[in-house]
Formats: sequence, C-alpha cells, structure tokens
Amino acid sequence: MKDPNRIIQDQPNNPLHGLKLADILDYLVNKYGFEELGEQIKINSFVTNPSINSSLKFLRKTQWARDKVESFYLYSKRQDKKLEDKKK
Repeated sequence: MKDPNRIIQDQPNNPLHGLKLADILDYLVNKYGFEELGEQIKINSFVTNPSINSSLKFLRKTQWARDKVESFYLYSKRQDKKLEDKKK
C-alpha cells in the first residue's frame, strides 16, 4: 500500500501531479469551449465533431497533443491566479 504523503513528496514540483487528463480537458472545455480550444491548439478533435471522449482518446495516444493541452492548462491556471491576485 502506498503512503499518500510519499506520493506528494515524490513530485513536489510537478503542478500536474494527481490531475487526470479528463479533469484538465473538462476545465478547458468549460472555460473556453471547443471552438476556442480549436483556435488555441490546432487539434482536429477540437474542431471536427468535438467531444470529450474523442478528444481524450486522441490525447492519450498522441503525446505532442497532450503536451500542448497540458501546457495550455498551466497557462490558463496562471492567468486565473493573476486575475485573482489583481482583485485583492
């Protein structure tokens, strides 16, 4: 049995640690929608008959696309934090 505290310590500098690809994609689709995602990240599954399931299937098989989605997620979260900090 893995110690949950050890898991966190294994990757303390990885902001994606513990996040599922489905959760990342859900966040991005809810925030931007498939149309905007297709403009930001040139992936056909965001443009032609877009769906969470087809996008997940493609992203799990295609590392370059997954890297772009994860990078855009991190960028988006940084932008959220900047806006939140400005409001304070």
